[in-house]
Amino acid sequence: MMIAQKLASFIQNATFNDLTEEAKNQLKIRLLDSLGTAIGAVEGPPVEAIRRMIGDFGGTGHSSLIGGGKTTPDRAALYNSALVRYLDYNDSYLAKGETGHPSDNIGSILAAGEHNDICGKTFLTALAIAYQVQCRLSDEAPVRDKGFDHTTQGSYAVAAGVSKALGLDEEKTANALSIAGTALNALRVTRTGSLSNWKGLAYPHTAFGGTHAAYLAKYGITGPPAVFEGNKGFMDAIAGPFSIDWENEDLERVTHTIIKKYNAEIHSQSSIEGILELKKEHEFTADEVEKITIDIFDVAYHIIGGGEEGDKTIVRTKEEADHSLQYMVAAALLDGQVLPDQYKQERIKADDIQNLLKKIEVSPKQEYSDRFPDEMPATLAVYLRNGDKFSIDKIDYEGFHTRPADWDTIIQKFEQLAEPYTSQELRNKIIETVQNFEQHTVRDLMKLLNAVQLANNVNIKTEEVYYA
Repeated sequence: MMIAQKLASFIQNATFNDLTEEAKNQLKIRLLDSLGTAIGAVEGPPVEAIRRMIGDFGGTGHSSLIGGGKTTPDRAALYNSALVRYLDYNDSYLAKGETGHPSDNIGSILAAGEHNDICGKTFLTALAIAYQVQCRLSDEAPVRDKGFDHTTQGSYAVAAGVSKALGLDEEKTANALSIAGTALNALRVTRTGSLSNWKGLAYPHTAFGGTHAAYLAKYGITGPPAVFEGNKGFMDAIAGPFSIDWENEDLERVTHTIIKKYNAEIHSQSSIEGILELKKEHEFTADEVEKITIDIFDVAYHIIGGGEEGDKTIVRTKEEADHSLQYMVAAALLDGQVLPDQYKQERIKADDIQNLLKKIEVSPKQEYSDRFPDEMPATLAVYLRNGDKFSIDKIDYEGFHTRPADWDTIIQKFEQLAEPYTSQELRNKIIETVQNFEQHTVRDLMKLLNAVQLANNVNIKTEEVYYA
């Protein structure tokens, strides 16, 4: 059997009963967390642009958009995934050579699941599969150092989850995997140098393409069967040789993913918590700071600290700000928090934050690199103009797998993000539906998400489909 066939067999044979109670609970926590980040992003300019594009295209609607309207499943996957991702506040998975956001798969599985009218149990199973595929490929086949983006592994995860949601057989699932994996190999330039809107839209585009691939397979289109091991396939062209025994994989990788406490790139979380703890303990102000030094693991240094992916003291846009450790630590010290407000253009351009971020020096430390990803180590030292020095050592943060976020924390985060666009009654219904998703369907959830209020009412011109 080809690897794609073995993976398709794993997907086909997975059932809700294979999930432990902890995995079921963590999947639902991540679903609510992601719905909060999605609702909180409805005013994001890039997602509003996508909504206008979908509205201009018109057409028959099969899958719902958060905030109302219907469109094709692949376009719904694009839009709803863009909402989940835009704030850069959704969950993460840390592998030694790769970092991804497995909740990026939620928009695709909701779109296909609504179209196919699946129950909550099937949705959670499909989502667990997507998490497992993305995380295990990140473990065994990292591509970042080869110049490719983590959405490359995501193409297989989207196709896997959507194939399960559509109930495809093994042959069609293998074709979905092969089409998506062949077509959606993305370049890492997405996250290097001057960052664009594409940083937040790269995975939503993969969600669109992977969902489309699964529907093509559903209608009989075939893909290269040796996508993994074939001549010029994934191993030969990009990842190099690797092995995953899909026959013996479980569905538990979701329990190893982590949730963001702060609206900031994942590798910054322990540093942000650290600077806030120092400020609270020693009660200094940003005006007193001479400089701040941060010793951190190499992945954080290269992605957000000024290493190989570019100078992080040049911050002009939201996308650059949420991938600059200097900016995020400066924002935390000045504002006492890092939330969506810290990425408004007027905040980014302000003199106080621009001046402070240039006083922050970031350096990689080999000892910390060796301890990552089991820990998220960092040492922060604050030097004041009067000669005082304060420092703190961090190994994790609240939300890391060593200190996981509980329902109370996630509900508080959901309420904070969703409150401007929803009533308390609607938020309560969404929370109840997610917490008891085994007793509901995807259509039940999407009906609630249709009621989210958009600040700028962009109409979606579709022909409504009335479900039998």
